[in-house]
Amino acid sequence: MTDDVERLAEWVGRREHVADVIAPGPAERLAATLGHDHGAPAAGDELPPGWHWIYFLEATPRDQLADDGHARRGGFLPPVTLPRRMWAGGRITFARPLRIGEAVRRYSEILSITPKEGRSGKLVFVTVRHVISGDDGPAIDEEHDIVYRHTPSPNAPPRTGEAPPTDPAWRRVVEPDAALLFRFSALIFNAHRIHYDRDYVRGVEGYPGLLVHGPLTAILLLDLLRESCPKRPLRRFDYQAKAPLFDNAPFTVAGMPTVDGAALWAETPDCVVAMSGTAQLA
Repeated sequence: MTDDVERLAEWVGRREHVADVIAPGPAERLAATLGHDHGAPAAGDELPPGWHWIYFLEATPRDQLADDGHARRGGFLPPVTLPRRMWAGGRITFARPLRIGEAVRRYSEILSITPKEGRSGKLVFVTVRHVISGDDGPAIDEEHDIVYRHTPSPNAPPRTGEAPPTDPAWRRVVEPDAALLFRFSALIFNAHRIHYDRDYVRGVEGYPGLLVHGPLTAILLLDLLRESCPKRPLRRFDYQAKAPLFDNAPFTVAGMPTVDGAALWAETPDCVVAMSGTAQLA
């Protein structure tokens, strides 16, 4: 893998700059997708934490999509040849809330490209930093981890999952379905077929159902936190994806207070941690 590592290293330090407006329409549609009934957002309203992921969308032409629905490799992100690309986690610092109607800019940079050897074979981790600013100064500083890996062997032994805490202070059951996943895919302009094409996800990827998006799971955790601690602004959120969630059964988002914030997690129907997170609150 030496030649690949040397070739991919050329992408470290690559930068990208995009602009957008925190328009009310996407936020209203995400609220409807999550089941909120707060009415249409007005200019100046705060954008909830994590909802910045429905802005700064890459408008990849259809003829530049790969068979799995992702954009073909080798643009801003490096041309990693491993076939599966997954949202692995990240770390987000919130300096202030974004607001509806605000003109914003996002500066992105490839921080690192790290090959590793996992239980299922070769992995490549790509970390991207995003800094979002507006007229009132910096708002979000985010490091986003993406993992590329081989297609696992059908004979590979099942992974041992992490058991979730048994005494959450907050808990909500989420019933995913194709409509939820389709709407979220549309909101983030994501054509990855694992989220909406059931024949593809079963026949090609070998999963039992449609996969719940990593950012959707993270937003559900932050949504639970916002309802449970409405008067304490979020300052930092670290999260890590650990196991997949599917649309064929309900899953749970839960959390509990800590000294400086909260511990959050999503758990599969089999009581395995699918995503863990820690939040620091003001």
